[in-house]
Amino acid sequence: MKVNHFPFINIDTDFENSLKTAKKIYLEGGVFIYPTDTIYGFGANPFNEDAVERINKIKGREEGKMYILLIKDIDNLQKYVEFQSEKHFDFLLSIWPNPVSVVLNLNEKTKRILKTDTIAFRIPNHRFCLKLLSELQMPLISTSVNKSSRDPIIDPILIKEDFESEVDAILYSDKKTFFPASTLIDLSGNKPKLLREGRIKYKDLLGKFN
Repeated sequence: MKVNHFPFINIDTDFENSLKTAKKIYLEGGVFIYPTDTIYGFGANPFNEDAVERINKIKGREEGKMYILLIKDIDNLQKYVEFQSEKHFDFLLSIWPNPVSVVLNLNEKTKRILKTDTIAFRIPNHRFCLKLLSELQMPLISTSVNKSSRDPIIDPILIKEDFESEVDAILYSDKKTFFPASTLIDLSGNKPKLLREGRIKYKDLLGKFN
């Protein structure tokens, strides 16, 4: 009888093994599925072109479209972006960690590597994500678990049925993730601009900018 050794790991009961598995796959250029402070996401190293292309193929998504990146903290973020002003820096400090993704201007080095001028970042309000990001000290792709144009899948069993053959591991939680996608704002200009409303309301965020 064939034994299935596919990593399908509960982060609630096997936290350290979940971290070890995710970190190994990330560093080896693989793709995994994991829970976030919004919904489940495909995870990989954004600087690994093969990993990014693999996620594009899994999702059936056009190449060149950028994914949201999770980041450990503001200090780590500063390695990759250029802030428009001190006010922008203070604004991000006031809203994170939270399910709010913010489009920021990249510095010259990161622009060359990722071949784009801007990208969205988020410091997630999620223990597993923050611990993994702390160990990686690098950004992590976060994009919804679904085929393009279809609704995100939030049930781990259904995720396993649909994507087990396409990823290197699935990390899941018994805690239900019925949260909507993150609020998405553009901070590449002088003032914030709403791109997508999520659980955190834009009007509440804007109050922290003034």
